[in-house]
Amino acid sequence: MTFDGGPSGDPNRFGSDAFYASLGRAFVAMCAVVPVLFLVEALDVWLAAGFDPAAGIIPKRIEGLDGVFFSPFLHHGFDHLYSNSIPLILLGTFVLAAGVRRFLWSTLVIILVSGLGVWFTGSSNSIVVGASGVIFGYLGLLLTRGVVERTWWNFAVVLLVGLLYGWQLVGILPTDERISWQGHLFGLVGGMLAAVLFRRQRGADAGYPLTTS
Repeated sequence: MTFDGGPSGDPNRFGSDAFYASLGRAFVAMCAVVPVLFLVEALDVWLAAGFDPAAGIIPKRIEGLDGVFFSPFLHHGFDHLYSNSIPLILLGTFVLAAGVRRFLWSTLVIILVSGLGVWFTGSSNSIVVGASGVIFGYLGLLLTRGVVERTWWNFAVVLLVGLLYGWQLVGILPTDERISWQGHLFGLVGGMLAAVLFRRQRGADAGYPLTTS
């Protein structure tokens, strides 16, 4: 499966048929991810499998280090998963529409930075699970991509994302609630880093540039 277009149909050119097709395929793909997360949560609840303590991040403990990779697929109940589903689909769609390869590498960087950040700075008496770090990573990636790639399309995405989810940036601040603000903060940082590492080079950018030479 690929979302990359040929010379006659670049999915990064706003308004082209390839652009809308790529966006549609990305949306369908992200919608398919959420049922998998619900299946994992259902198995955990119905079988009393104890996935959270077994595969969640336990900060500062070696036995909890593998949770860096597994914790984004786990949640503290269905309410937690419901709250993450819509932003994961929406933000993930915009990230995935720019290319599968960039999406996969960016997601890996976000998971690593967010997870390791939680492991190093979180409370050793806690177990951290959930896709929130990835969601904040996608948010940081889209916001940063609009700056580093400088295309009208990316700035339009930034505006939309900012209007819909900009208020969630307060989630990176410490709070008394049982929420891993560290996961949010380091996820945002991971997304910003991914946007820079995997940015589209201006010479190869098929979007509409803000300036011409």
